[in-house]
Amino acid sequence: MYDLLLSMSAGTVDWSRAQFALTAIYHWLFVPLTLGLALIMGIMETCYYRTGKTFWKDAARFWQKLFGINFAMGVATGIILEFEFGTNWSNYSWLVGDIFGAPLAVEGIVAFFLEATFVGVMFFGWNKVSRGFHLASTWLTGLGATISAWWILVANAWMQYPVGQAFNPDTMRNEMTSFAEVALSPFAVDKFFHTVISAWVIGAIFTVAVSCYLMFRKHGDAARAGLDRKLAVQSVKIASIVGLVASLLAVHTGDSSAYMVAKAQPMKLAAMEALYDGGKGEGLTLVALVNPFEQPDYASGEEPAMRIAIPNMLSFLATRDLNGYVPGVNDIIKGGYTQPDGSTAMSLDEKMQRGRQAIASLADYREAKKAGNEAVAAQHRKVLDENMKYFGYGYIDNAEQTVPYIPLCFWAFRVMVGLGMLFLLFFAVALFLSYKKDITRMRWFHVAGMALLPLGYIASEAGWLVAEFGRQPWTIQDMLPTWAAVSDVGAGSVMLTFFIFLVLFTVLLAVEINIMCKAIKHGPEYSTEK
Repeated sequence: MYDLLLSMSAGTVDWSRAQFALTAIYHWLFVPLTLGLALIMGIMETCYYRTGKTFWKDAARFWQKLFGINFAMGVATGIILEFEFGTNWSNYSWLVGDIFGAPLAVEGIVAFFLEATFVGVMFFGWNKVSRGFHLASTWLTGLGATISAWWILVANAWMQYPVGQAFNPDTMRNEMTSFAEVALSPFAVDKFFHTVISAWVIGAIFTVAVSCYLMFRKHGDAARAGLDRKLAVQSVKIASIVGLVASLLAVHTGDSSAYMVAKAQPMKLAAMEALYDGGKGEGLTLVALVNPFEQPDYASGEEPAMRIAIPNMLSFLATRDLNGYVPGVNDIIKGGYTQPDGSTAMSLDEKMQRGRQAIASLADYREAKKAGNEAVAAQHRKVLDENMKYFGYGYIDNAEQTVPYIPLCFWAFRVMVGLGMLFLLFFAVALFLSYKKDITRMRWFHVAGMALLPLGYIASEAGWLVAEFGRQPWTIQDMLPTWAAVSDVGAGSVMLTFFIFLVLFTVLLAVEINIMCKAIKHGPEYSTEK
């Protein structure tokens, strides 16, 4: 098995990674808007339930229609994404399917059931069920989508922080030892809250952008234009509150996520900061001249030019100590520094040696078991257990394979954080203006609100680029590198399906944008109109 994994062509690995990245990027265009609009439309309908005013019912139905268009597209891409684990990553699926499949199964049984049950009532139950039951259906539809995100993010977090499992050499599989440990790991909790709260920001940005369009466009019907402006102003008020609160919460959850990354994935943090040689009292880099098109010569220890940093801030964020030690890329490769738990970090060479020893012990154990020699098998099992923590390093050939692509991690992180600060400022201004000024006449505000929409998606995708590229080469952190996780299929087959999916997803995206634009252009349907 080891020889087979080593013989996998780089082409298959690269095309499998590219296909999965393509699917995930397209899927993530739909998911945050689903989660964000679920909150917005829930608040709108709650206003209708409390006031009984038809205006709020019309507003809720308008945002629910846009939610429904986006929701359908997200389901289509999400199903394909899960199937790719079996088609392109069968070694991964075989090794950890018992663990990784559990949260996905729960997601399908619980979350999809909840969404499927109540989404029909939400869309078609107006005037057919009581206002209270319809309101509950709307909130439960959003809750179902959020629970779905929880279990998917649990699965993703486990890949980056594998807990609650143990390797069984008799079945050649990792088996779950604690479902609670997998489902409630600190990495999963931080990832869930940061991701969902960031999705609320996207929902708020989308709501403001559409509302700005309704105020910006010229309308031949003066009465209809007045209703559009009223709906738009109220939507901006609600979205600004949601966006401002969510942006502040995203800062907090982002800080918690970075702290977990510093403890569990120090190489990712070093790549995000382009930190080659670490130390105590490290500053948080605001900007530096990192070439975006080539991997830097980190081994030389020469830091990027024109680095502007906040003194001691990286140490504080990573260790909660202004003078705390933060390892750089070279430190992680060389080892020898003190880790947060007080132990001394191993060098990469030591981890590779222990990883190869684990692989050899596994082969010897299985051979002894096959021969019926239980005493020898027990000896090899003991050696395997002692070195299993470093099993994945047995597939590593050199230090370069363990370093993520630094320019992408560095710049994507700054794009995400920089745009996040811009959103925070914008929502604060929008909230003030919507309550104190007549924003229906502010053309600059309308243009700014619409221009912010693509930036929201750029920030969202940048965050996922940091999370996923930053953990390379690991499919499962320290356990399974990408080239040991792929299926035994030809690169040509994966390449063909890559382009098929590229065309399919692009068409789906174009269709959604077209339908969405038509729905926005048509505008809300008002019950008060005669």
